[in-house]
Amino acid sequence: MQTITPILQVGIALGLFNVWLLRFSRSTPYRGGAAATMPEEFLAYGLPRWSTYLVGLLKLGAGLALIIGLWHPHWVLPAALLIVGLMLGALFMHFKIRDPLKKNLPALVMLILSVSLCLITAA
Repeated sequence: MQTITPILQVGIALGLFNVWLLRFSRSTPYRGGAAATMPEEFLAYGLPRWSTYLVGLLKLGAGLALIIGLWHPHWVLPAALLIVGLMLGALFMHFKIRDPLKKNLPALVMLILSVSLCLITAA
């Protein structure tokens, strides 16, 4: 378990950074509804534009906390729990607008990885 924890931390953090920093304004096959960008995706969910930036701040902050957790392990569980909550919210939004399963996969994978990290860290 000592080896898997930092791998999960870095993998989850890099996944969040990829989506929120590199792909924020790019179209991907996983965007909700017919959205081409992250702000459009949040609008497709019926959320206000400002919520895009709040969720982004939370996800980037959680990713940063996971990286900090490599040196300060007490940061890991709160960050992983926050990501679990955010991924449950993402899955709910995809379900709300009846997205196909394919569009749910990134959030589902991040949820599974984050729950795994929570269980390992709490043990």
